[in-house]
Amino acid sequence: MLGSGAGKAIGRFANKCAKYWQVTSQRRQQHLGSIRQSRNIGVGGYSLLAIPVATFALGTWQVQRRKWKLQLIDELSRKTELPPVDLPESLSELSSMEYQRVRVVGTFDHAREVYVSPRSLIQPGDGEKQSGGLLSSASQTGALVITPFKLADRDVSILVNRGWVPRAKTVPESRAQGQIEGEVQLTGIVRRPEKRPPLGPKEGHSGTFWHYKDIEGMARFRDVAPVLIDADSASTV
Repeated sequence: MLGSGAGKAIGRFANKCAKYWQVTSQRRQQHLGSIRQSRNIGVGGYSLLAIPVATFALGTWQVQRRKWKLQLIDELSRKTELPPVDLPESLSELSSMEYQRVRVVGTFDHAREVYVSPRSLIQPGDGEKQSGGLLSSASQTGALVITPFKLADRDVSILVNRGWVPRAKTVPESRAQGQIEGEVQLTGIVRRPEKRPPLGPKEGHSGTFWHYKDIEGMARFRDVAPVLIDADSASTV
């Protein structure tokens, strides 16, 4: 038979065991509750968690895009400030010469003009004042005149963007004085095709009017080489 001291010791031990199991059970219930709670976060909860990640990614993209734009501006400035070169014998070389100035000699074929419209007159310093195309007023809106140009040194015709005219002047007879005849020399900047605007018409043109600079399409339409140069302002053509 156990003495009173031994009985008390056993009682204390039993109480400790009971408290231990009680604390352990409570912790286990808390752990299971947190697991169930994490499982019940749902789409909304995970969407909230994605916000800081998306914000960080967007900020990184904007920094990279700004860096790319600054590099592009530097490259364009460098190319347009170089002295003009003769058009290469192989026109395929022009694919790597965008924005480079070239010098050509030949004659215009005004009877086969095409137009890129609607476009606005953009002058130096006006970039922030005027918008392009559909947002411009009727008085500002016109077209770019794209004219086939027969090269003097080879049996090839290319396209030359002669510049902007108001809508009322897209009819050639209304600007007869500007239809230069005979052989001319001009300098211009090599351009590449524009992409079709996402919301633009699927058909690239309506008659002789194009919605964007579809060089391949205009070249097929007028049976010329798919080459476009923008005549510079000093050429007065």
